[in-house]
Amino acid sequence: MSAKTESAIYTHGHHASVVRSHSWRTAQNSIAFLLPHLKPDMKILDIGCGPGTITVDVASLIPQGHITGLERAGSILTQARANAEAKGVTNIDFVEGDANALSYADNTFDVVYCHQVLQHVGDPIGMLSEMKRVVKKGGIVAAREADYGVFVWYPELPGLKEWQDMYDRIARRNGGEPNAGRMLHAWARKAGFGDVRCSCTMWCYASEEDVTWWSESWVERAVSSSFATTAIEHGIAGREDLERISRAWREWGEDQDAWISIPSAEILCVKE
Repeated sequence: MSAKTESAIYTHGHHASVVRSHSWRTAQNSIAFLLPHLKPDMKILDIGCGPGTITVDVASLIPQGHITGLERAGSILTQARANAEAKGVTNIDFVEGDANALSYADNTFDVVYCHQVLQHVGDPIGMLSEMKRVVKKGGIVAAREADYGVFVWYPELPGLKEWQDMYDRIARRNGGEPNAGRMLHAWARKAGFGDVRCSCTMWCYASEEDVTWWSESWVERAVSSSFATTAIEHGIAGREDLERISRAWREWGEDQDAWISIPSAEILCVKE
């Protein structure tokens, strides 16, 4: 068992605007590629569970099983536990921990998965290796990661291109890899998986409701979340730059033709 700890800084942080965005995620809209492989009595580990909305959904799909949500930022687990309680889900627990050094014995879980986590860590290959260690032989390790370099939106406002470039610089300054999606399968093979099954899906926001939700999230996140704090502390951007990006997201969200696609790569790995 490794004693390694996380070296990277989580780019988004846990500002209220970020948590609201993450709370939109469900098992169906975020890990649909994994769901056909779940069985009612499985023991599952969710790495980087955040507010637990995906975790709680998965719990309902394994009524004779159990799922553990693991999160490095323990403060968010209060909300995760409240989400489970509100839905009457009892085959679940949430623990604080570092996925670089999991406190579980080898071959403990039937499935170990993470969603939008590996892009934010210093050693994604090492983390996948640790996930592989704790999954049973024949079990599944799964991951889904966005690729910020291939986000596409309309209208093509200059401020949003500035945001994309700035996000890349901030994420790399924090020790992460914002274009993780395109590398995910290669990381898995380097972690020792021979059976790596790849797919790609995307979130697409085009309805007035979805566009407004995404726009308002980044209007606030651009100036108030850890994204903004890192940008200022490390001289990547000033307050005026961040406010300009915030205004660009508002302008985009007010356009009746606004549209954005957010692609994510997916891997499903079987431990041999």
